[in-house]
Amino acid sequence: MADSIWAPGPVRRQTANIKRFIDLLRTELDPSLKDYWDLYHFSITQPESFWRGTWDFAAIIGKPGEVVLQDGQKMPGAKWFPDAQLNFAENLLRYRDDQAALVFCSETGERRRVSYAELHREVTQTASALSAMGVVQGDRVAAYMPNLPETIIAMLAASSIGAIFSSCSPDFGIAGVVDRFGQIQPKVLFCAA
Repeated sequence: MADSIWAPGPVRRQTANIKRFIDLLRTELDPSLKDYWDLYHFSITQPESFWRGTWDFAAIIGKPGEVVLQDGQKMPGAKWFPDAQLNFAENLLRYRDDQAALVFCSETGERRRVSYAELHREVTQTASALSAMGVVQGDRVAAYMPNLPETIIAMLAASSIGAIFSSCSPDFGIAGVVDRFGQIQPKVLFCAA
């Protein structure tokens, strides 16, 4: 092992997420885990236990399924949590407070902050509108929009009801957009004005 160029101080080491993760795994799975190198060794010798612990530590909302790793000797080709069921939007929208969820900076210098509470409210309203238009799980929703908070809101709203989301920047040009969206035939198309 090479000498380190930098190492965190004792307070940072004691409060780091990786320390909390090691403590969790040590308590629940392997009392011998002490440091990063023990964690690294554990991750490659017991990948199923490591990744199940990661799911728990990250507090992922969903059902991991019974199988953690399928075809683990195939790289590429291994499948992690092949029976898992989760909703991407539900996990991203778990917070409802005033912390910044998004900080948008435009090319013209406009800066806008969206809190988790605001993001959740906007996504809920947009998802309700999509549902009222008949969008259901498996439908396609597309956006012809630049990188804006509203594009993220549309994606999270579609994801929250199980719809598939695709987007194109207006920079694509008409032919590229028609080609892409023609392939997926979206039920709803969001556009920036």
